[in-house]
Amino acid sequence: MKIGNLDLGERPVLLAPMEDVTNPPFRVLCKRYGADLMYTEFISADALIRSVNRTMKKLTILDEERPVAIQIYGKDVDPMAEAAKIVEAANPEFLDLNFGCPVRKVATKGAGSGMMRNVPQMLKITEAVVKAVNIPVTVKTRLGWDEDSKIIVELAEQLQDVGIQGLTIHGRTRCQMYKGEADWTLIGDVKNNQRMHIPIIGNGDITNPVKAKEAFDKYGVDAIMIGRASVGKPWIFRDIKHYFNTGELLPPATVSQQVEMLKEQIDAAIEWIDEKRGILHMRRHMAGMFKGLVNFKQTRIDMLRANHYADLMPILDRISMEWGNLQIDDE
Repeated sequence: MKIGNLDLGERPVLLAPMEDVTNPPFRVLCKRYGADLMYTEFISADALIRSVNRTMKKLTILDEERPVAIQIYGKDVDPMAEAAKIVEAANPEFLDLNFGCPVRKVATKGAGSGMMRNVPQMLKITEAVVKAVNIPVTVKTRLGWDEDSKIIVELAEQLQDVGIQGLTIHGRTRCQMYKGEADWTLIGDVKNNQRMHIPIIGNGDITNPVKAKEAFDKYGVDAIMIGRASVGKPWIFRDIKHYFNTGELLPPATVSQQVEMLKEQIDAAIEWIDEKRGILHMRRHMAGMFKGLVNFKQTRIDMLRANHYADLMPILDRISMEWGNLQIDDE
């Protein structure tokens, strides 16, 4: 699959943009485990223009994580075009436009998946951004606003016509949020539309290697994107690639292996931000780990309540000591 001059090879597996998750330390870790392309957290165009410090830091790209796409969101043409120029100066491999975020504070203000209710504005923004920069521009969006307005097949053509060089589709509507199962049928319809010539990336419910292979084999997509399934389990990229190459499923990681990976990630998060915010950031990852362990409830509570490195490390050591050799398939 190629986006602009970037060749990601056959059946690439991408790390999805996720707010408060896909910061540089996490992206580096996923890269090490085999992710082919990283996306930043989604970035507010308005905040970029105002040079908000916390937002500007999201533009940071480390050499060891490339290739990287920076994703922005907004609802107005001129700010999005101006923000795109700021992004271009950060030297990502390409720029991605977020027309898919379903969270209320974004969508109800007309940005993210809120654009599904204002397609003319979406197209104006996209065209303006494409003209404003010299790097490839891609889009991430959903099937539609609700069950009665699944417009993605027509919308994909319209976005292609204004110049995007790749399209990621999450197989849900905005109103579904993340509930129910992702519907890949329309993703397949977009890919099989003879008018489409840009890469189509499928996203939604890819939680294991078997589902990853099915997405390519059944729906014909050019790439797949892994989001929530990588939180607390960045080695999912390694597992998928191994299955693609050998047809064999790797055994689940042991608790001890997960603890060591988690410690490394905590150290990197603290170095990137600071101790307090780094540990707070890691709670989202820790909350999804070690599911299925017997008599683990109180330990989980202790782990998620720890506010300091010195308190958290002994808890992780205890987890490794008591459950270390167990394998957890925590899909």
